[in-house]
Amino acid sequence: VQLQASGGGLVQAGGSLRLSCAVSGRTWSQYATAWFRQAPGKEREFVAGLNWSADSRAYSDSVKGRFTITGDNAKNTVYLQMNSLKPEDTGVYSCAARRFGSNWDRISEYDYWGQGTQVTVSS
Repeated sequence: VQLQASGGGLVQAGGSLRLSCAVSGRTWSQYATAWFRQAPGKEREFVAGLNWSADSRAYSDSVKGRFTITGDNAKNTVYLQMNSLKPEDTGVYSCAARRFGSNWDRISEYDYWGQGTQVTVSS
């Protein structure tokens, strides 16, 4: 399984961005996919996750109600729609995939990682 993230950029507070994570591999649909972010000087943190087979989603409290994670089976792509962006949303956003796991925010449960895409929110 390979992941390719894109869509980052510079946006003003209150604005929106949509990130994309293209997932490839024969068994990609068997993996749950998640977005993480890492701000300068801080640890990587879970943002949102999508379980394809169960069609279930999870969000961190800090983004709930503002971010939406969706998947497009035809395009093998996971999206993260980010609205009402705040300066504290700034960071490098990465997508990851796992076959098994029970805790969305446990980094060690993820088998594959894509490269990050920078999101900068100005005040």
